[in-house]
Amino acid sequence: MNIDELREQIPDEASCRKLFEKLIWPDGRICPHCRCLRSYRLNGLTSRAGLYECARCKRQFTVTTRTPMHSTKLPLWKWLLAIYYILNSSKGISSVFLGRLIGVKQSTAWKMGHAIRLMMQHWSDELPMLSGTIEMDEKFIGGKPRYHYGIRHKGGKATAKQSILVTIQRKGPVIPVPLDTVKTDTIAPIINAVADKSADLMTDKSYVFHRSGKQFASHQSVYHMAKEYARGDVHINTAESFNAMLERAKTGVFHYMSPKHLGRYLSELSFRWANRDPKEVITKMGKKKTIWKPKPLLEQLTSLLPFACGSQLRWQRTGAVRQIALNNFC
Repeated sequence: MNIDELREQIPDEASCRKLFEKLIWPDGRICPHCRCLRSYRLNGLTSRAGLYECARCKRQFTVTTRTPMHSTKLPLWKWLLAIYYILNSSKGISSVFLGRLIGVKQSTAWKMGHAIRLMMQHWSDELPMLSGTIEMDEKFIGGKPRYHYGIRHKGGKATAKQSILVTIQRKGPVIPVPLDTVKTDTIAPIINAVADKSADLMTDKSYVFHRSGKQFASHQSVYHMAKEYARGDVHINTAESFNAMLERAKTGVFHYMSPKHLGRYLSELSFRWANRDPKEVITKMGKKKTIWKPKPLLEQLTSLLPFACGSQLRWQRTGAVRQIALNNFC
């Protein structure tokens, strides 16, 4: 769907609000304060659009209350545009460019981007345990340390770069988890939380996977140091493909991902990875090639917006943002 088709289907703010209410409240309108199913629309002359009052707690709310979009002063149409551009980008979109496209300041676009990524983080938190054939790989992101005379920086696994454990199910979702260090003891609880032990595990020859690999139905590995990248069906090329997408997003779009916000950036890439459809094409050489296209926008919105409830992202006086977890969910 291009931007003109989007404007034809959702021409104004009222239809945009109706779409958000349908997707955020798929089972009907619910009070985000007390979870009551009975509420009334306020239609007074001074009432703003989309305002409701709960029949039980008498508190007022809209579709954005107690979500990452809480207390927004922007039209919902701008939020829909921001979601559209983020979902349809191949490797992400910078806040500077997003602000130009939707007509807001860079700081506003930056917060909107992280609010949308927070919904994606809620989505990724609800993923089922990975099963079937699983690939695991470690990824390090970050630049070279600054040069200081007389100081030697360590290399390899002792580097100060940010560590990420990537666990991916073939033809399925991916769960990337940031870590302080990738060691046998640090990855064990993560593997227990995200991977089904009846799965077949594929890794490289890194020592950190030896102990955890014994818990799976089978554990096979390839030896990259000997230039062995695939042995029949044994490889971690799927995980390497996700790592390449992560590197392109970091180098070409975001340039820097702080440890504080890294989890949300990874959730965006995970959501984008899962919401694609394969399509076979014939190259000029007559060979078959599989390319991946984003799923239709409405299908992606149906997967994303139900996870809008659960937390808020609010500005602080220092200029930073703070994520607020909520006890009551929509």
